[in-house]
Amino acid sequence: MRKMLLAALSRVLQGPAAAGRTGAVSEAARVMVASRNYGDFASEATFEIKPCDLHRLEKGPGTTAVMTREEGLQYYKTMQTIRRMELKSDQLYKQKIIRGFCHLYDGQEACCVGIEAAINPTDHVITAYRAHGFTFTRGVSVREILAELTGRKGGCAKGKGGSMHMYTKNFYGGNGIVGAQVPLGAGVALACKYFGKNEICVALYGDGAANQGQIFETYNMAALWKLPCIFVCENNRYGMGTSVERAAASTDYYKRGYFIPGLRVDGMDILCVREAVKFAADYCRAGNGPLVMELQTYRYHGHSMSDPGISYRTREEIQEVRSKSDPITLLKDRMVNNNLASVEELKEIDVAVRKEIEEAAQFATTDPEPPLEELGHHIYFNEPPFEVRGPNQWIKYKSVS
Repeated sequence: MRKMLLAALSRVLQGPAAAGRTGAVSEAARVMVASRNYGDFASEATFEIKPCDLHRLEKGPGTTAVMTREEGLQYYKTMQTIRRMELKSDQLYKQKIIRGFCHLYDGQEACCVGIEAAINPTDHVITAYRAHGFTFTRGVSVREILAELTGRKGGCAKGKGGSMHMYTKNFYGGNGIVGAQVPLGAGVALACKYFGKNEICVALYGDGAANQGQIFETYNMAALWKLPCIFVCENNRYGMGTSVERAAASTDYYKRGYFIPGLRVDGMDILCVREAVKFAADYCRAGNGPLVMELQTYRYHGHSMSDPGISYRTREEIQEVRSKSDPITLLKDRMVNNNLASVEELKEIDVAVRKEIEEAAQFATTDPEPPLEELGHHIYFNEPPFEVRGPNQWIKYKSVS
């Protein structure tokens, strides 16, 4: 390590004179600090986490969590990427490059990243229309997500789905009808059980959808058939512009399954989310049937881009959550205070993420829009081509799988 450091220092100091001696020394110091600190980092750390509230469970997830340095860096980068992607989406929407419905996820990053960290790639996820974060954690690139938002051919749904309808392998959207994704998720869980796969489905919905009748019907069927499904209510405290206290006679969403066990989890802490979902996944895989989980979280933007988000809550409330409970800041402080990373290293990740977002946005604003004749494509999977009527009876499109 010492030889490598000295060699790097020598190369920097011997660089072109035009770069300036001060700049060379500064770069050399950065290399020295990074090299020295890297060897001093802890490989892992153990953290105390907030206990979950339990319903019909004698024992819940543990109150300690182990996180490796590698895991922490990955969680940080993923959450920071989602945050920056959503802020860029806000900017593109205000420039009228993104149009239509657009529901942003910033503030709730610990939910999707924590869930993905606790399940397998072969498990299944379905959510509501605030779906950009889950689309990314399920494996779709920022480039494809932003291109989908701008309606371009390079989008993950070929520019035809937009903000609310993004899909990839084992991820079923992005659904626009409030609460309707929950019975669909139970159907996916039924398929997992029917085919004898050791897989689960995570079906997510918001507090605004929690009073939908179809959700309670789904609870009943899932309990009767012991489906391997985790029903997750992302409680961000407001359904559109209505607070949970005004919308629900009981805000204990984790108890809403009645006969189904439940957990209430700090959804702003990625380790709390990860450990709770691991517990729930093991519970479902063991053949115990479904489990209801409430993630207490918060959205920084309004319900959608048409909602400024400050007519039913104050700027001070939003700022207080940002200052005390921001999921990215909480993770960053944990990593730095427990010697899992340095501030400088995390700043380098921030710079790399910003560059990735800018490059993706450049693609999303220059990629061509899909031609009109592709309007009928991808109606069915793996079917021979057939004709689809266009805007009037004389226009015909050919549908290709």
